[in-house]
Amino acid sequence: MRYIERITGLYPREKMAKKPARKAGTRKPATARQKAGRKRGRKSGSAALYAASAKELTAFYRSMLMIRRFEEKAGQMYGMGLIGGFCHLYIGQEAVVVGVQDALQPGDQVLTSYRDHGHMLAAGIDPKAVMAELTGRSGGISRGKGGSMHMFSLDHGFYGGHGIVAAQVPIGTGLAFANKYNDSDAVAVTYFGDGAANQGQIFESFNMAKLWSLPVLYVIENNQYAMGTSIDRASGVTELCRRGDSFNIPGRLVDGMNVLEVRAATEEALAHCRTGKGPMILEMKTYRYRGHSMSDPAKYRSRAEVQEMRAEHDPIDQVKRRLLADKIFDEAGLKAIDKEIKDQVTASAEFAQESPEPEAAALYTDILAPEAAPETERG
Repeated sequence: MRYIERITGLYPREKMAKKPARKAGTRKPATARQKAGRKRGRKSGSAALYAASAKELTAFYRSMLMIRRFEEKAGQMYGMGLIGGFCHLYIGQEAVVVGVQDALQPGDQVLTSYRDHGHMLAAGIDPKAVMAELTGRSGGISRGKGGSMHMFSLDHGFYGGHGIVAAQVPIGTGLAFANKYNDSDAVAVTYFGDGAANQGQIFESFNMAKLWSLPVLYVIENNQYAMGTSIDRASGVTELCRRGDSFNIPGRLVDGMNVLEVRAATEEALAHCRTGKGPMILEMKTYRYRGHSMSDPAKYRSRAEVQEMRAEHDPIDQVKRRLLADKIFDEAGLKAIDKEIKDQVTASAEFAQESPEPEAAALYTDILAPEAAPETERG
């Protein structure tokens, strides 16, 4: 499969042995189950685009550009040794979280994996608090204890970054159960990637969500390579929006590089979940420009592939061209926005470096057991 086909949703047909042609008039009528399966659309056909106003389009551009510049700075600081541990950048995938977040209502919950910096920023959390958390400082959103993969903000409806692959999926399903139990119209938006899509706990969650018609939206950020293996080599079925078929959960394929298509698809999916129709799956076809983490040289793909994706599908450039074509901004105006955002990111980096490290006493706070367990001897 060519990589451009992956992003445009043009899946290759599976190679199958040719069967003898059926004689005219001998086709059996479709069963009720087959008819139901056909109604569960898997692809978006003619993709609908959100009719964004000039103000909304500008907001999308600013949000995606903030994530891009923030992640670039985070990568730079990691290289300087200012950020330790793991660091997974979101560069290239910005349209997914910006489009989804804009469609949410107050009270909706968001959970994602360890690639969570962009989700935090899209939720409206101060870049200073996010960057300080990356550097392990007390001014961070988790007071320097969570680092890159474990950030949390109840005030912003963000229930984590989770470092264990797919661990957030049953948690998000549980939040959806709580929403239904409490007669809330909130939806639990649960992100996971193509690499996590083969985890068993996801299918257990799908089954439970369908049985109880839980208001949960599963967003699969299919960036094509998981931790470093192409989806073609890792998954028997590469159309991840079909993963809910056996549970009768509808799925839809979305161009995750187009923020307007993401926004439109999310609005429709949230309405499905919010009105008692149960869970839904959105497969966002996207692409990460950097390696899985900062330690990944990404030698499993060519430099030409990445350059082509940037040139033809970059989510920020798509909105930039629209802003220019509609004469909402000229080049000077867009450069001014970029400078403003770069200044904010620089300020967040300075804050992160100036913020003090947590005191040693903080090791004994925010733990499950209020007191240390008594020492015991083993025989």
